[in-house]
Amino acid sequence: MNFIKEKKAIWMPFLLLLFIALIYVRAYGGNGPGPGHRIEGGGDDSSVIEFSDDLPWDGDASFEAAKTDYETPLLLAKFEFTLIDPLPGELHNVKLAVSELKGAVLQPGEIFSQNTLLGPYTKEKGYQKGLMFFGTQIREATGGGVCKVATLLYNIACLVNLQIIERHNHSMPVLYVPFGQDATVAYGHKDLRFKNNTDETLLIWADVVGETPLIAIYGKTAPPKVSWEHYLSQESLFQKIYLEDSNLPRGTEKLFNQGINGCVVESKLVIEHHDGSSTEKPMGKSRYNPMPEIILRGTGE
Repeated sequence: MNFIKEKKAIWMPFLLLLFIALIYVRAYGGNGPGPGHRIEGGGDDSSVIEFSDDLPWDGDASFEAAKTDYETPLLLAKFEFTLIDPLPGELHNVKLAVSELKGAVLQPGEIFSQNTLLGPYTKEKGYQKGLMFFGTQIREATGGGVCKVATLLYNIACLVNLQIIERHNHSMPVLYVPFGQDATVAYGHKDLRFKNNTDETLLIWADVVGETPLIAIYGKTAPPKVSWEHYLSQESLFQKIYLEDSNLPRGTEKLFNQGINGCVVESKLVIEHHDGSSTEKPMGKSRYNPMPEIILRGTGE
């Protein structure tokens, strides 16, 4: 992974902390769900954020032509989430990856690979520096943010009940989707891959509106209704980290980022078939390191 080796590791400078504070506190606040907590995800016509009825590409000439050419008239599933004050490089990378993803076609039996289609995530391809997780550290690296596209793809593939070949969760929680529904990629090391295990051609379309990436899959036959269930266990407590801040009066402290406990999440899909029967599909375990709590300690006069 040459692009990783070239980048300097950064451990919580103030700009990164601001990003974390904005992203990580939005869903569960402090510690996150406790052990033994069961949470549910979206179904076949839902997502983390309520999806508008009108998709931004409806009526677009290239989109309508693609639906006709590949005989994919039916919207099978859709998914979106909103980024909270993303860094410029991150948003740029998401938009770039989404633009390359738009119009991807998956034939019956074909395996989709994000790294094959979108990678490598290099400067030469137009990607900028963004943030990535490496264990319990955050590093700045070219292509940071493309994991959000992997998360979109993972969720939409699950909602259409496609076969997941490869998926990796982040090393620490991300709260723009429920625990257990994220996906991360690293070119040459970690990929997101899924198989079109249907008998029909599938068309993927995507876009970014403001700070909200959206994705949808089109085909001929409606898939079964799919919903998530997650069971959280093995909670690990977060640590407190103190950073000096000359802008605060000496002797004062200020909470900058609420810690989030780590955990293990076991996930499954509940699939309700058209004949009224239902099945369950185990989706494995996701292990998350705790997100440290950041406290600023004043050193100013």
